[in-house]
Amino acid sequence: MKRLNVLFLIIIVGIALYPFLNQKDNGINVSPTIEEKPIPKTAAKEAKAINSTSPSNNVIDSTDDVTLFDYMGVSDNELLKQMGEPVRRDETPYGYTWWIYKKDNQYIQVGVEKGEVVTVYGVGSNISINPYTIGQAYRDISLQLDLKEEVQVSYDGGTYEFHLSKEDLLKRPIVHVDNGQYMQLYFDNFKQELSSVRLLSSRVLLEHRPYEVYYRGELPEKGLILEQDWATIEDGMEKQIFDITNMIRERFSQKQVEWDEKVSSVAYGHSKDMAIHNYFSHISPQGAGLKERLQAKEVQYFSAGENIAAQYPDAPSVVEGWLNSEGHREALLSEVYTHLGVGVYRYYYTQNFLEKPL
Repeated sequence: MKRLNVLFLIIIVGIALYPFLNQKDNGINVSPTIEEKPIPKTAAKEAKAINSTSPSNNVIDSTDDVTLFDYMGVSDNELLKQMGEPVRRDETPYGYTWWIYKKDNQYIQVGVEKGEVVTVYGVGSNISINPYTIGQAYRDISLQLDLKEEVQVSYDGGTYEFHLSKEDLLKRPIVHVDNGQYMQLYFDNFKQELSSVRLLSSRVLLEHRPYEVYYRGELPEKGLILEQDWATIEDGMEKQIFDITNMIRERFSQKQVEWDEKVSSVAYGHSKDMAIHNYFSHISPQGAGLKERLQAKEVQYFSAGENIAAQYPDAPSVVEGWLNSEGHREALLSEVYTHLGVGVYRYYYTQNFLEKPL
């Protein structure tokens, strides 16, 4: 009888507890199983400097070798402490200001916005981008990094995916670094080696949009730029194109070209004419070419050459684009040219090279 009472009690308790023991997805969150996966190759895995740098880290440890990676996210005060006053400050259409540094076979543009570094571009044989080096073979770097045709970006609640063409992958691939930062590598496709490097925050990358992009959310928009502001921006881009051109010529052991103000006005006139009249050619709709444009300004020269481009986001990208185009490369690296005039109007770019008597 006692056994029957105990059995009856067990059955009653079991019936009472059944609804709780049998619950499935009834408002109860169950932690998912975490599966460990191999970490893909990234710049962060390869470079000590990247792992130690984040937007909140605004002090550079000067006891270590300072690389371009170390400048990302630092304050403008820390930048001044480390690099001193720039040779000039150039405005951009993207909200940040380029601080320009030139010394010791290196040329660096540091983008500062609201007191913080948001992008860095560097070219020159002495640029420190450990563990990579300017002139390093594409094959070597591609073995270190996971260069992909699709690169995902998260920013301000939105999800974005850049699609790189096969040409993009060979000439200007981009990889995620760390903490919402990306590294764009410009390769000289003729020599299959690294030419220059750019670091960008997620927002700057989305404003530049250097590749085809698919997205869910809203793309960051550039602010309204007034006419007088464009003149300042264009002047800065002209000087940047001149500086980067000479850095690249130096790498190829070519003599430096000199700035020519009169020729710059010729180049500017052609860029503006292309933009306003919506064409892209060395010959205007009226049939005027470089020879006629130089004659109109009474420019004396032995020989001349012209590079044009349109819709590149800025000076570094357009010069690297010219370097990877056979005809433009020939003018960029020609040993006969002694002078250069650069003209930028909005996103139209013209270089006029001249051989003049010394």
